[in-house]
Amino acid sequence: MESNGKKPLVDYDSLYETIAELVLHHSPSGVEEEIDQLLLSRFTALGVETWQDRAGNIIARIEGRDPEKAIAITGHKDEIGAIVKSIDEKGCLQVRKLGGSFPWIYGEGVVDILGDEETISGILSFGSRHVSHESPQKTQQVDAPLLWENVWVETKRSLGELEVAGIRPGSRVVVGKHRKQPIRLKEYIASYTLDNKAAVAILLALAEHLRQPAVDVYLVASAKEEVGAIGALYFTQNHDLDALIALKVCPLSEEYPIQEGKAPVLLSQDGYGIYDENLNSQLLKAAATKGIPLQFATISGFGSDASIAMKFGHVARAACLGFPTANTHGYEIAHLGAIANCITLLLAYCSMVSD
Repeated sequence: MESNGKKPLVDYDSLYETIAELVLHHSPSGVEEEIDQLLLSRFTALGVETWQDRAGNIIARIEGRDPEKAIAITGHKDEIGAIVKSIDEKGCLQVRKLGGSFPWIYGEGVVDILGDEETISGILSFGSRHVSHESPQKTQQVDAPLLWENVWVETKRSLGELEVAGIRPGSRVVVGKHRKQPIRLKEYIASYTLDNKAAVAILLALAEHLRQPAVDVYLVASAKEEVGAIGALYFTQNHDLDALIALKVCPLSEEYPIQEGKAPVLLSQDGYGIYDENLNSQLLKAAATKGIPLQFATISGFGSDASIAMKFGHVARAACLGFPTANTHGYEIAHLGAIANCITLLLAYCSMVSD
């Protein structure tokens, strides 16, 4: 239920199913073809103008009543993981982080290695526990953080077999697909890669429900956000926008005044700079028309398509709308109501947007 007691526009069951489908399509930064095909199919089936640009962004355009103006709403489709640095003679992979990932988040277990010809499984390995200080793994048990330099991926394949599969330095490594299946905790969804597959689910819902907005609206499933907002920078450099709104997870932590639940979050500042307070005020008014409570925060150690694009002068006004999320960049937990409220709020904003 929404905060005003009315049934939400998007019911939790269908929202959960959409997010689960997106999560189960791998999309490590720069190797996003698996989810690209799904999104092109889903947007096209909704009857909206859809294409993919040269930077890899998937874009849906909803024509507005005033085609002389345009806004964009982004939700990045790429996910964090690891990248192969080297391969030893035993077929073990040395890997390094891709985006803001940490090996201890994933733990030992199955990972999928996306080769040029084939995706194969391997085991992210930390070494045996039954050891003394003579073994390097003992340090990680006692007094040192586990780093990517301390771990490896066992494939049990020969160098020739790995070559046939197209596994090489630069190949991407992500959590095994069978480990990524979300679970439902009452009104919450828990999963890897809610950052930012849940935001992409919001874009799909907007494409389904948004009709005749005040101005042209670009729904952008942006590429390579986790490694520098590369897709969003390309898109904003090539489109004249009145505003850019990024959709993101917002971290639940004692250092931030963010509470879990159904209330979305508007950011005033992040690690890349301040957001536009006039745009935030417009989003606040849109939320009020639907009885949606909003939270406000400034967050460090965080950036979005919107803050990065505004920092580089690609857009004059930017905002970041998020949903409170526990365990960000790990096994994340978010309230489905907060995600649904983002949809309702943005539909209201798009119908009333002005200078």
